[in-house]
Amino acid sequence: MNVNFEQSNNVNGVITITIGEADYAEKVKKNLKQIGLKHPVKGFRPGHTPIGILNKLYGKQVLADVVNDEIGEQLTNYIHENKLQVLGEPILSEDSNFDIDNSKEFTFKFNVGLAPEFDVDLSQVEIPYYNIEVDDEMFENQSKSMRMRFGKREDVEETTPEALIAGSLVELNEDGSVKEGGITVEHTYVSPRFFKSEDEKAKFAGKKLNEEVVFNPWNTCEGNLGELGGMLNVKREEADVKSDFKMTITTISVDKEAELNQEFFDQAFGKDVVKSEEEYVAKVKESIKASLVGDSNYRFTVDAQNAIVNHIGNIELPDEFLKKFFVMKDEKATAEKMEEDYPKMRPQLIWQLAKDKIAANGAVKVQEEDLLNIAKLIVTQQFSQYGIYNAPADAVERQAKEIVKNAEYRRDLANRAVDDKVFAYIRATAKIVEKEVPVKEFNALFEAAE
Repeated sequence: MNVNFEQSNNVNGVITITIGEADYAEKVKKNLKQIGLKHPVKGFRPGHTPIGILNKLYGKQVLADVVNDEIGEQLTNYIHENKLQVLGEPILSEDSNFDIDNSKEFTFKFNVGLAPEFDVDLSQVEIPYYNIEVDDEMFENQSKSMRMRFGKREDVEETTPEALIAGSLVELNEDGSVKEGGITVEHTYVSPRFFKSEDEKAKFAGKKLNEEVVFNPWNTCEGNLGELGGMLNVKREEADVKSDFKMTITTISVDKEAELNQEFFDQAFGKDVVKSEEEYVAKVKESIKASLVGDSNYRFTVDAQNAIVNHIGNIELPDEFLKKFFVMKDEKATAEKMEEDYPKMRPQLIWQLAKDKIAANGAVKVQEEDLLNIAKLIVTQQFSQYGIYNAPADAVERQAKEIVKNAEYRRDLANRAVDDKVFAYIRATAKIVEKEVPVKEFNALFEAAE
């Protein structure tokens, strides 16, 4: 077997592999014998079918499989042993020779795309980092949310836009009379603020205890059978009802904000962590600022990629090879569409190459601890979505370890860990220009990019 590599230019080359009968004959014979054992031919005992008959029946397929396996192994080994920095995967050339019927020696030619040589001098790259300012509106919204979460529900005499209303329901005919045999609900709840229809919502405005309201449940949720089933106290499959209903209001309740006192401070932050309104304001603003770090960091990754790609410039890539490779990998892609899309893909390709180089320069290595820390962060975020902001550390770690054990998640965790370390290295090495910006100005950065 002979393997040869010819580089046609800086980023393209051809690997040629020639395989002769001596390279594959024994494996073909061995595989044919195994077939004879597993699939005996009529008239012969298992393992006693003449090799000639087996070759006549299965020879071409076995030969093709053996040669393909040998070529694949040789190709992989050559790339690895010679440390070729290939992009994508080698593409079999059309002028390869695999004529089983007329030849015993075969030649395979593989086109390969090569990564270009370039340097990334982060010390010469300037990247902005935006610290988002906490304004009064953000504070008021967060404070209101916290006070509502730890507040109390109180009964009131008249409906408000935020009210939760309880009562009985009866189904009506088109003329407004009670429908005989219709749906009757002794006790149910409605929250007009969540109604999809403004007309239905308006029907409950200013209503008092024991008053009656005629409305259409179907219109309140645009026919969502799950919501209808809950409101009408029937199974989902029985909820396809478009009739009007009469509701008799029995209770009206609203959630009241918690008062700014020590009881609330202790509930929200822990015993004696906050002891005054001034400390409360500072703590809330601190928590908001902490929650915005993720947004700032994400923006930094966008700006860092753009700055580094611009710094590198228009480096040489095996463009035609890559276009062909992407078309081959995507069943829905066409050569014509790739010509249109490739210019948009090119900056991301350069960034991927740059990221690999930065990771090597920064000696980025992912440890098991890194995976666990990211998994803990994910679990903590999941808890917070359910209003649990101080989840027990042992519960977080236990769930995080389960995530790390999952092979499907490990790859994503590892990729995220690499990205985190790469961007940490960039932030420590590049020229970082920190900027204080209001949240509206920060959001406008993303709107401008759309």
